[in-house]
Amino acid sequence: MGFMDDAKETAKAVGEKITDAWEDTTDRIGDKIDEAKADAEVKKAEAERDSVHARNEIKEDLRDN
Repeated sequence: MGFMDDAKETAKAVGEKITDAWEDTTDRIGDKIDEAKADAEVKKAEAERDSVHARNEIKEDLRDN
């Protein structure tokens, strides 16, 4: 029975490693998704800032003329 017990322990250890690797991979994917969302929000905010700046410049030019 020693061989069967060793095989069961080995299979259990392999299963745990696979589970750990899967969890790490899903965490990394989640992190990348969060990073991409944050980058998109920053780009949107920068575009809005630039738009407001341009609009204010146009308004100022119209006031001066």
